[in-house]
Amino acid sequence: MEDTIILYPSPGMGHLVPMVELGKLIITHNASFTITILITTAPYDTGSTSSYISGVSTATPSILFHHLPSISPPSSLTPLELTFALPRLYNSNLRDALQTLISQDSRPKASVIDFFCNSSFEVFTSLGIPTYYFFTSGAGGLSALLAIPTTHQTVVDKIKDPNTSIDFPGIPPIPTPDLPEPYSDLEGIPYKSLFSAAISMPKSSGVLTNTFTEFEPRAVKAISDGLCNPSLPTPPIYCIGPIVANSGEDLEHECLRWLDSQPSRSVVFLCFGSTGLFTAEQLMEMAIGLEKSGHRFLWVVRSPPTDGGTKSSLAKPEPDLDVLLPNGFLDRTRGRGLVVKKWAPQVAVLSHGSVGGFVTHCGWNSILEAVGAGVPMVAWPLYAEQRFNKVCSVEEMKVALALEESEGGFVSADELEKRVRELMDSESGKRVRERVMEMRDGAKAALGEGGTSRVALAELVESWKKG
Repeated sequence: MEDTIILYPSPGMGHLVPMVELGKLIITHNASFTITILITTAPYDTGSTSSYISGVSTATPSILFHHLPSISPPSSLTPLELTFALPRLYNSNLRDALQTLISQDSRPKASVIDFFCNSSFEVFTSLGIPTYYFFTSGAGGLSALLAIPTTHQTVVDKIKDPNTSIDFPGIPPIPTPDLPEPYSDLEGIPYKSLFSAAISMPKSSGVLTNTFTEFEPRAVKAISDGLCNPSLPTPPIYCIGPIVANSGEDLEHECLRWLDSQPSRSVVFLCFGSTGLFTAEQLMEMAIGLEKSGHRFLWVVRSPPTDGGTKSSLAKPEPDLDVLLPNGFLDRTRGRGLVVKKWAPQVAVLSHGSVGGFVTHCGWNSILEAVGAGVPMVAWPLYAEQRFNKVCSVEEMKVALALEESEGGFVSADELEKRVRELMDSESGKRVRERVMEMRDGAKAALGEGGTSRVALAELVESWKKG
């Protein structure tokens, strides 16, 4: 009978890649385990996961992928609502798949589910499978999540006042406009799903989080000390990060060759995730700010949204740079600037010796990638929990500078110019640079022999082996 660990990610590359990397790490601690990853698909899936899964299967045969039969969710759900609703809609297919696995001489030693899949928690536990959560963000976000039942009434009282903030254990006060997106509707599916997860997590066998203790010591201690929700038990917390993956990056990309010709630590990299979008007006303003800054830059530009939003899961046409950027911009900045259409190999770029700064949307994976490479940041959050991450990375971890936004989140050319200069030229930029280098060394130590993250995962895998 084969011992297997079942991993259940939410749909999409952003959730799948960290879960696959977790599977690889588990195998390094116990090569006798197989990893079974259950795959669900969302209506907005662009198909990009197929080639990635194929590559992983070839390179790591002990990671097996099992696709659940697809479903047709209600078209009335927004993408955010769908993220939380899909696992519940898949529960029947999930139960069938798990029962089949168990009957085929597989012995599930444990399951690890994405926290977005909270509505599937009882499907696993009802079959007697020890179930853990994988919280793909940091300990600060986990602290705020676990505290939802105790902070709910305060949030209800304050949420409509943009000039107040909410206190969570182990992190700075979070201004109400910077709370994660689900807080915008306390009666909506996303917030209610978070509330439910905060109740279920303490019943689980433990929570794995993609951070390292040295990066967020106050938040980790607050969770471990039971400060988030004193009325419920505190689940065991395993800080096992930073888990950083290149997701099959193109190491021959033109931008890497361009970086080879640039001076050390001289280039500012601007990239806003695979779904972050800006209006044509904002892109024009960014170009003006970059040109006025006088600094070298590598900028990933995507086509503006058709609906004015800052996020899209759908494939976009290639941007027309002649239309989107100021007349003559590419000629005037040639040599010191490079504009890349749609995508760049972010981990490889951040790890390049020529990159000295990163203007980021503050997705948690991006923050960890920058910290792992020792690159200081300018925080420009767009959606989801990114504003929350901005507050933590600027005020708590002190690895980023914040941009000042005007009404509606617009950032002026002068503001971008100012922050780029501050990051690259000023004493405050130097302090952030020194801090992020310190955290880079902390990340290496955490993952090294005897390091906190390595030991935490080793002890967990050993408990599965014995269980």
